[in-house]
Amino acid sequence: MEIREQQHGAVKAIAPQGPLCLADAAEFQKAASGMLAANMGRCVVDLSATPYLDSQGLESLLSLTETLGDSGQFLKLCGVCETVREILELTDLASSFEQYDDITSAVRSFL
Repeated sequence: MEIREQQHGAVKAIAPQGPLCLADAAEFQKAASGMLAANMGRCVVDLSATPYLDSQGLESLLSLTETLGDSGQFLKLCGVCETVREILELTDLASSFEQYDDITSAVRSFL
């Protein structure tokens, strides 16, 4: 899995390219955890190129949310496709994340 990173001012965006599944979830979580630490929680996960996720992918997102929750923040997701949105809703985890339509609105939420 390719993981792209972009800097938007003081906010860093991480974008997994492809499904977030068992094979790649640990790599994604490691990259995202490092980014959270380096940017004091000012990061966005761009899922616009992620067509679906499995339980391990979901677990990696929840782990990041728990890390941010210790400091009173939520993990911000953007570009969530309908399939991933349904997974979050069916597992009752949609409220665990702040969700935005696009990267611009997610980045602006930090202002």
